[in-house]
Amino acid sequence: MFRSLHMKLVLVLVLLIISVMIVVGTFLINSVAEYNIDDFREQMSSVFTPELILTLEKHAAGEHGAVSVQEILEAYSTQLGIDSNRAFYVLDPFSGKYLSGSDDSLAGALEITPNIVSAISGEVGQDIRKLDGSFDVAIPLKDEAGEVRFIVGVRDNKAELNDLTWNLFSILMRAMFFGLIAAILLSILLSKTITTPIERLTSQASRIAAGDFGDKAQIYSTDEIGVLTETFNNMAEVLEHTLEEIDGERNKLDTLFRHMADGVAAFDADGALLHVNPAAEQMLGRSLSIGTPYEEIFPNLYIEKDDIESDGKFIEVDYSAGARMLKIFFAPLRLTETANGLMAVLHDITEQQKLDESRREFVANVSHELRTPLTNIKGYTDTLIESDDLDKDTEKRFLGVISGETDRMARIVKDLLTLTRLDYNRMEMSMEPTDLRAITLGIKEAMQIDAENHELTLTQELPDKLPAVMADKARIEQVITNIVSNAVKYNRPGGSVNISAAVSDAQVDIIVRDTGIGIPKEDLPRIFERFYRVDKARSRASGGTGLGLAISREIMLQHGGDILFDSVFGEGSTVTLRFPRADAKGEAK
Repeated sequence: MFRSLHMKLVLVLVLLIISVMIVVGTFLINSVAEYNIDDFREQMSSVFTPELILTLEKHAAGEHGAVSVQEILEAYSTQLGIDSNRAFYVLDPFSGKYLSGSDDSLAGALEITPNIVSAISGEVGQDIRKLDGSFDVAIPLKDEAGEVRFIVGVRDNKAELNDLTWNLFSILMRAMFFGLIAAILLSILLSKTITTPIERLTSQASRIAAGDFGDKAQIYSTDEIGVLTETFNNMAEVLEHTLEEIDGERNKLDTLFRHMADGVAAFDADGALLHVNPAAEQMLGRSLSIGTPYEEIFPNLYIEKDDIESDGKFIEVDYSAGARMLKIFFAPLRLTETANGLMAVLHDITEQQKLDESRREFVANVSHELRTPLTNIKGYTDTLIESDDLDKDTEKRFLGVISGETDRMARIVKDLLTLTRLDYNRMEMSMEPTDLRAITLGIKEAMQIDAENHELTLTQELPDKLPAVMADKARIEQVITNIVSNAVKYNRPGGSVNISAAVSDAQVDIIVRDTGIGIPKEDLPRIFERFYRVDKARSRASGGTGLGLAISREIMLQHGGDILFDSVFGEGSTVTLRFPRADAKGEAK
């Protein structure tokens, strides 16, 4: 209950009023008591003058001294303020016995006070204490010899002072009661004035904490609370803008994290997985859940913390994940002031290694292909230079070999240049509506004699009309010629080569089937690689360079088509050249 600021303010103000009233009441009551004491002392001093004391001492020396003293004091009763609460008395100095006075009831109830004791000793007793039960003053009356004959005194029972004090206390209590009521009401009003804006700010802060920045806190005054409210609203605007920026950056990072090509995995200080993106899961070939231990994700790959604890330091590791080869970069991940995690960035280098291997193999193949004709040219040339007795026929035969090897080198260089132009899209294509049937029939007629020389049957099953395709006629003739030529070269005597076509709504297929030696299944994925030969000895014997299929595939891709190869080893092969129809593209009909 008293934990709320509202109740605390009310309690503080009530306690403040009570404290003030107690202090004021105590001060007033004490002041009244002091006033009464001073008034009593001054009154006694003004009456018991040296002259009166001397007069009392003269009458005290007579035969009826006590009665005479009483009579004189009765004459001064008004000045002494004698009433029902105040009385004078005459005492025997030796026994302290009450002899006479204005109130005979004191005869058996008079208390021997310190002032009376002082008077018995011959001194005026006028010490008045606030806490005593009464006020009194005692004066010794001496004879000529200095002996105390009587003690006269005045005693006030403080009844009037007590009544006054009680009345004052009652007034103070009533004032305190009404003051408390007023204080409580005012404190409630004041606390409401202070706490209501704070409660609104608290409510607004709760909404902001929940992500609701729609409403602003109302400003009801221009005082410190109003300034605080305005500052809070400004802070909320800045916070909203900051959170929007953070959320935007987080979305950007999340999008980048999810769609980046490299894999990313983050681990805490204990090696538990904190974050992982889909690329990392794909590279590792498994789904990962948050909290998966590092040892389970990267078995047999231990990283020393000292290797990566330095700022900006990372280590690079090659790691095999199934059929993939990964290059992993490990770097420290700062999580807190005292704890560092681990960040692993995965890069798939499988294709890169394949490309590097293909590049090395390509260079080796080019070197090998060029070295053979160069060796032959060098050998025959040296023979011609060094031999003086060669006959004309031999020289002519040697020069023919040199010319043939030169042509072979030229074909290799030409094919390489063609592939280079195709790789960099620098091959100029003269695209126009082209009749595939006419091209195919022309190639079939041109290859007829070569097929007969290989003891093969070359046939065609083409429809009377094929849809036009957008193509470079010369390049398409090169592709079809290369496919038919391969079907003839790598066939067996008595075999056959058939050229046919298939038409659909979107494409035209030229299909070349042969009954040749075929290609083993394990070699099929590599037949379009440059310089790759299934039967290297037979390929070189037939004058092949190993670039024909690679060039054909690149030309087909440049035309928006494709080349499909299907083969059964020992039974034959089927090659499908797929062209997009011109009318399907809206270019020709």
